[in-house]
Amino acid sequence: MGLRGRNGVISLVDECLALPPDAERPVVMLLGPRGSGASEAHSALMERFGAEHPFAYVSSAGEQPLLPRYALGLLARQLERKLPRYRRSGFPRLTLGLLASDHQLRMASLADQRRSIRRELDHFQERSEERYGDYLAAFFEVAGSAVGAPAGASTAALGLLRDALRRGHRRFPGRKATGSAAWYGEHPLIRSRDPWEALVELNLWRHEGDEEDQRRLDRVLFSAFLADLRENAARSFMPRSYLLLLDNTHTQHGRRVLDLLIRARHDDTVVAGAPCDPLTVVASANRWLPRWGPATGDQWPWLLRGPDRAGLRDWREHRPGRDSDDTWWYPLRLRDLTLDEVRVRIELELHRHPDLAPFTRLAPFVHRLTGGLPQGVGQVLAVLRQPGVPTEEGLDQDRWLRALPARALREGEEARPLVDAALDHLLHGFDAPGRDALAECAAAYDLSVGTQVLGRGDRLFGEVRARWLLSPQTATSILHPWLRRLLLWRLAERPDDWDTVHELLAEHFQSERRPVQEMYHRLASRQVDLVTEHLVRRFPQVPAVQWIAEFNTISAAPNALPSGETAVELLAGLVPAEPAAAVDADSVIRELVLTRWVWSDPLADPGMRLNDMLADGFNQLSRIRRSDIVALFNEAERYRHWRHPLTSGGEA
Repeated sequence: MGLRGRNGVISLVDECLALPPDAERPVVMLLGPRGSGASEAHSALMERFGAEHPFAYVSSAGEQPLLPRYALGLLARQLERKLPRYRRSGFPRLTLGLLASDHQLRMASLADQRRSIRRELDHFQERSEERYGDYLAAFFEVAGSAVGAPAGASTAALGLLRDALRRGHRRFPGRKATGSAAWYGEHPLIRSRDPWEALVELNLWRHEGDEEDQRRLDRVLFSAFLADLRENAARSFMPRSYLLLLDNTHTQHGRRVLDLLIRARHDDTVVAGAPCDPLTVVASANRWLPRWGPATGDQWPWLLRGPDRAGLRDWREHRPGRDSDDTWWYPLRLRDLTLDEVRVRIELELHRHPDLAPFTRLAPFVHRLTGGLPQGVGQVLAVLRQPGVPTEEGLDQDRWLRALPARALREGEEARPLVDAALDHLLHGFDAPGRDALAECAAAYDLSVGTQVLGRGDRLFGEVRARWLLSPQTATSILHPWLRRLLLWRLAERPDDWDTVHELLAEHFQSERRPVQEMYHRLASRQVDLVTEHLVRRFPQVPAVQWIAEFNTISAAPNALPSGETAVELLAGLVPAEPAAAVDADSVIRELVLTRWVWSDPLADPGMRLNDMLADGFNQLSRIRRSDIVALFNEAERYRHWRHPLTSGGEA
């Protein structure tokens, strides 16, 4: 399932792994909000390439701090995995550097240190082997939570990951220690040229140094890691490329690991002129990284690329010059699933959950509701698997779906409303006041307008943008449709706040002389007569195409209508008790406004049963207008022969 909508990432990694060992490769960044499928992409990459290529996976999302040295130990230990086609890879430089900086050396003089450091290193090594099997395996003890399986990992991926993490007795190759120590004596960041004094210097940096010494130590260790990889790839019967999967690198420790990796590659390849390392790196982040400058992207030379057309040629054509370490990035904005991909996902789920079979025809509803966000799709399908869901298509099922956000979603032993589980995941780290404020601002179609008019300031908007929670399909600042729908559901539970917010927004647009946006919020607060009067007045004044566009924008307004009624029942509660005396523009437009207002909300009309009513309404309008009627006829045909948009950008 991780391959759905991610095929471009798979082919890009395939290209990178096929390159010669010293070829330059990008650091691929998978960017998107929580639930956009980055972890599933990591799982798919494991499954696709893990059997034939050495790979390592770490996640920085855990509560346990993933220090750079811990990350290196975990990565190297996984990359040592023996594959049938190759000899085992080794990391003598990295292991020696980790050992030399591990335990504090307490010796009287530098001469004593030089004589005794080999003995001390052997002692540290022996103790690690006795306790853990080998030295690098010890890092599982202090940071093992960082190598848990990514979300959505398949059985095949789990098996490959377990194999990469298997412990064993592998003694550090002492015969190579002299050569590895000499490498440290030649490193430009280390003052001492004597190999063993250089190792002592590492130890002093770790245990007696300041913050700058700690950073210098991390840089040297990452350089050692890349040097080991280059030497491995240069030998016979060894892998030509290694796959590194770094999940959740937006966290403090994840950013540190990523920054050190980028800097070490740049220092070695560009500054020192060494061959490029053979690492194919795929990292993921659900926040904008501070090192890229403001989240507006104004100061970053990269423009986000889509995953479908990702490739080495595209990276080479758009990468900045090699004088900046920005040259190594390749940022890919993960897109939402298309309607066809949602259908495929449901069909694949049937193998594990055959009870979903009656709901395969709900793919358009699920796509409309979630906007195709992978986690949102998965959560809705999980709710549909709960007992008691009407399986027959009809009014009972529509009525049940109308309250879907309040339905129970079971996660392990716990069951709670879908809206709570989904918002907790999407807005992880937002406190309750922040969520309430965001729900109010979500009433505005453009979030930036909502934050300004409601006095929430730039901080809230900036946080939302930095988390990739804005829809990537439009130029305006619109919340992702799934998140906005959940927030509006929450706001509807506060009816007084709902009315107040929409009134404030309507007054703002009135003062700005933007009547279409004003009427959008008038309709949201159920001022139907005012909206009808505006559209009736505009009907003979503007071309039919323009009128339809304005009508569509206004009638896409959110609603706080009762959650236990079907679309027809909702509509019956909105129309006047007494029918209009005559079929005229006023009566037809009023009914059209109400019908499309209900139809626009997938929760209000899950089966889109109001299509024929909308088609009849536009036919009636064409008879009333008498001229410039082709657009009205076409609109009637569009609803009568409705075809669902393949992406979430087709309808408001």
